[in-house]
Amino acid sequence: MISISEAQLSAWLAPVLWPFLRVLGMFGSSPLLSIRAIPTRTKICLAFLVAVCAQASLEGQPVVGLNDTDTIATAVHEVGVGLAIGFAVRLVFTTVELAGELMALQMGLNFAMFFDMTSNSQASAVSRFYGNIAVLLFVVMNGHLMILMAVIKSYDAFPVNFGLMDTFSRLHLHTMGAELFSSALWMALPVIGLLLMVNLTLGIVSRVAPQMNIFALGFPVTLTVGLMGITAGLPLLETPMTRLLTQAIDLFMKR
Repeated sequence: MISISEAQLSAWLAPVLWPFLRVLGMFGSSPLLSIRAIPTRTKICLAFLVAVCAQASLEGQPVVGLNDTDTIATAVHEVGVGLAIGFAVRLVFTTVELAGELMALQMGLNFAMFFDMTSNSQASAVSRFYGNIAVLLFVVMNGHLMILMAVIKSYDAFPVNFGLMDTFSRLHLHTMGAELFSSALWMALPVIGLLLMVNLTLGIVSRVAPQMNIFALGFPVTLTVGLMGITAGLPLLETPMTRLLTQAIDLFMKR
């Protein structure tokens, strides 16, 4: 009769359990992978499959048994690192959407708000358009594979039982957030500058020809020029998004 002891079972499950929790935490916070359209069972199965396939590259990790005193702390650490990876990538998408929000504000389309069920919040039409473009670029540039690579490579910088507070102190996510918001302003700056010139021109026209209804003329002009600026700037969106995504993933690489 084959007998399996508790120590053997713990030695088999522990190396798979900790990567499984980290990948599952990443699935719960990362964009595109955390949408409601993907069933929870599918996410759990995919996380377990990734954890099993990653065993060959996770040699030399500290062994933490299921009955050790720091089991709960290790589980919290693994889930926290996975959530941090997904949150860092989500900041990149938020940057692109913020750029679209600023453009919509200058174009006069900020009032065209609708409820977004994926994020449980209201967003403008331009912001959601830029968000969808960011999702398409994310898939085209194999961003989902980059996230999985970041999860596996994160064990070199933040091994099992490294300590959640020590991990967050090394990540500096708050500095990344400030830089991403400044990047959003830079992405929206060409359209904002173009619309500023249009508004100045309309102001001069209103002074030269006061009989013209500048309010009836200004909205279609700013809307048309804004859409032309967005069309001209879309091919240039790939470069800043790739840079920001690489910067977010580099936080979890070994330094």
